[in-house]
Amino acid sequence: MFRPPAEAGSVLIRVADGCPHNSCAFCAMYRGVPYREHGMDEIDRAISAASAAQPGARRVFLADGDVLAMPEAVLSAILEKLRQAFPRLSRVNCYASGQALAARTDAELAVLRRAGLRTLYLGLESGSEEVLRNMGKAGTADGMVNGCRRAREAGMTVSVMVLIGIGGKGLSRVHVRETAAALNAMQPDLLSFLRLIPVPGTPLWRRIAEARFLQLTEEEAVREARDMLAGLDLRRTVFRADHGSNVLPLAGRLPRDRDALLAELDELLQCGVLDRNGPGPMPALL
Repeated sequence: MFRPPAEAGSVLIRVADGCPHNSCAFCAMYRGVPYREHGMDEIDRAISAASAAQPGARRVFLADGDVLAMPEAVLSAILEKLRQAFPRLSRVNCYASGQALAARTDAELAVLRRAGLRTLYLGLESGSEEVLRNMGKAGTADGMVNGCRRAREAGMTVSVMVLIGIGGKGLSRVHVRETAAALNAMQPDLLSFLRLIPVPGTPLWRRIAEARFLQLTEEEAVREARDMLAGLDLRRTVFRADHGSNVLPLAGRLPRDRDALLAELDELLQCGVLDRNGPGPMPALL
């Protein structure tokens, strides 16, 4: 079971196993896990156990990989059960894909929001259609942009994740330019930069071993993050780049803190400590 770092204090309730797409070349989260939506009896037991353990909980995170893809009627029933089980509940959050957002009507999104679904975590990864195709990611950048807008119009909070380095050397400039444009169109409530970390056994790992994908150096990754941040025109977004994959942890609010964040990255780029020949130290486990 996986959760975003921001959900560390939430009650975790699994309502599905794996990811219904499971095709991304860089992702090993659900390799070998058949996708399965849990039955309502199974979900009832999980909610009852969680409620008995933490009756005063205010936040719940529904796992796993793309809970918004479940039928609207099922999700609405789950949300109702959560309200009954947790009297102090203030928000329910989950992962969502661009495809799941596209499949939800505006009316369904509004119903789910009124039922208590608050924050959707969306992995944009890149705003470049070419990069997304190369990585086998289902859905399109345009679809995710439209989905984010529609979810926000329904009153939901959308937290968007971007992968620095996912275009490799060949598509770095395209990745920066088109991702910044997509984010400017989305105007996400929360934005996270994570650095691409190759995972053994994934298609991306094999491409790197066969020199079919050229990773950014540590310096290039920091410069890519810097250039992408410089291209953002966001009106009210909480920004984080404090995941363990990042070279330099950053946090702030955009646009207020953008210049200060850029100054930190510029200082790092100028100090000469970054690896210019390779990816530099990589976290052993994320």
